Amino acid sequence: SLKESVLVYLDRSGGLKKLAGDCKRFNSQQTEAVYRLCVSVNPCDVMELDPVLGDCVLHDPLRATALFQSVCFLAVKTLSLIEKIHMESQVNVILKYTHLPPFPEYTLDLSSFPRAYRPMRPVSMEGLVIAMTRVTKYTQGARFLCTDADCPCSTFHHIRVHAPGATESATVRNDFSCTICSSQLKEDVKFRVLGKQLVELIHVKALDVLRSHQQSATRYQSVTLFLRELCNSMRIGRFYRVLGIPAHVHQWPNITWSVEANSIQPWEPEGCEVSPRLQELLKATASSPWRFSAIVAHCFGLDMAPLGLYSTLKMSLLLSLVQTRIDEKDTFHNLDLLVVTADTLILDLMAYSLSLAYRGVRHQASREMFACLSRDEHGTGTANIRAGSALLATGGICMLGDLSCYKKDKLDSIQSLESRTLSVFIPGKKYGEDADQQLSFPVQCSFWALADSSCRSGEMGPVPVQLADAFGLVIECKDRVGAQTLLAQTVHTLQQAVQSGNLHDPSCWEFSTQDYREFQLVAHAQGLQVELSPAAEKMILGYYMASRRVRSQGVKISVASVKLISLAEAHCKLCLRTKVLEQDAVIAVLLCENSVSLKHASALIIPPDPVFPCDLGDVDGLRRRDAALDELHQNILQFIYAYAPGADTYITEE
Repeated sequence: SLKESVLVYLDRSGGLKKLAGDCKRFNSQQTEAVYRLCVSVNPCDVMELDPVLGDCVLHDPLRATALFQSVCFLAVKTLSLIEKIHMESQVNVILKYTHLPPFPEYTLDLSSFPRAYRPMRPVSMEGLVIAMTRVTKYTQGARFLCTDADCPCSTFHHIRVHAPGATESATVRNDFSCTICSSQLKEDVKFRVLGKQLVELIHVKALDVLRSHQQSATRYQSVTLFLRELCNSMRIGRFYRVLGIPAHVHQWPNITWSVEANSIQPWEPEGCEVSPRLQELLKATASSPWRFSAIVAHCFGLDMAPLGLYSTLKMSLLLSLVQTRIDEKDTFHNLDLLVVTADTLILDLMAYSLSLAYRGVRHQASREMFACLSRDEHGTGTANIRAGSALLATGGICMLGDLSCYKKDKLDSIQSLESRTLSVFIPGKKYGEDADQQLSFPVQCSFWALADSSCRSGEMGPVPVQLADAFGLVIECKDRVGAQTLLAQTVHTLQQAVQSGNLHDPSCWEFSTQDYREFQLVAHAQGLQVELSPAAEKMILGYYMASRRVRSQGVKISVASVKLISLAEAHCKLCLRTKVLEQDAVIAVLLCENSVSLKHASALIIPPDPVFPCDLGDVDGLRRRDAALDELHQNILQFIYAYAPGADTYITEE
């Protein structure tokens, strides 16, 4: 009756039609040891059709596979889909679960690792890939013949097929004996098929440890996934939702707990909306395209720095946070940041900002930055590629810290990453292969670094100009210590006591550390799809052309250091808009000009801190900043009109 239910399910779900189509791809001239057939199974539909069969699918996958195998073999023979199939064991059916019931019994939480033996049944898990091996040869199914010529099995073959939890030696070995005459079986090696890849998955919460924040007694252990027909379907540093079957792999004298992957889907945490309080601030500052981002940056990181200190750096950190992302087309957008300062407080401010990143990794100079190789511990002997900090930070921020702690070879490797591609060389002899191999991985994270200006050996301190050019934005933080810092903190405290948070005056808005985490500002802004307006595009193009024209001869500005469009888009997102305005381009030009002028001469005269040219501590601060930015806006247009070829066609002289 269960086989009848399987047949009815395959007929209703379109499985029989798919089976017929899959059989057509097997060449009639070619004989296989086993014929792999994938069957999609929706457990809910099976349960509605036959509860007993549904229970078997969810709790005894090996028995369910045998039932589907028997029905598929019968269908193949009855419909003459593959003429060279003679035995049921030649049909290797892989049940592909579309999903599992949303109950705890079917979810494997990687933070609470299972300690006891459990029945083999499919489970769902979500995690981050931290390591993977190369694809190695593996026998999914093999055919054996009896060595005794008089035995009927000398022409009739034995079939062995891999089962979850089994090692390769359970499928292929040289000591199998014939069940009829007990003679030794000999494998027909030309029928070996498929490959194998091992992947290490770790719980998402382990990223909090990588940020080097508060430590707890919790320890995270990775889970090993075995990929058979799903090889090369996962990438280091990415999140995935995996349906798989837990298994105990017996390799005497050890027993290894692992998961046989059944289906794999990319997975990302769900997006979110900003809080009503931020929406209220957005409404209160609607009269100016610059005020919302100014207040958000001005109040950012109050636990680390008082109001009014390092506002340009705070805004730059927020711009990098909202711009660093991987879009729907798998295109990576980044904004690297290099801070030149002698104040050690900046490192704490950067570490605080890292906690708001979608994904953040604080790299230690003594650890591996990109990737390292080790020998796989599961008996394959192949190379296991383990992710370094940059790959673990995929889609987020990798904070390098003080560059003076790095050796020259590490600095050179950072400088060479302008291509955003990491190459890993695998020596063949060391890892059991005939030839050497070189694999490439995309580096999809933004880098934050600090150069100590007190160790000055050039314009950029200890950092060579060539290395600084590899960063999209360079911010110089002037030393403000002693009386100035004390005065700023005193004014901030007195304003809080007198004004007591007048929400109708935007200059009096103030947000705590907890506010920034709960508001979900960064997460929401990251997901915005923005469009470049014609006015913003013309200003960016005009400034770029004029800037190239007036720079001194022989000065080459790297592509990485000209991030005009990226900066304009980031400021637009930080303001929670979807259209990049000319005012967003003004902020981008000022930040870029300030960054480039630290390394090269400039004809566009701007104040030392152009984005925050005046103090925002008093009630009139925002209005004075708007007026100063309006004047700088006109200066930029005059600069473009004077030096950019053809600018007079789109900028009027008045």
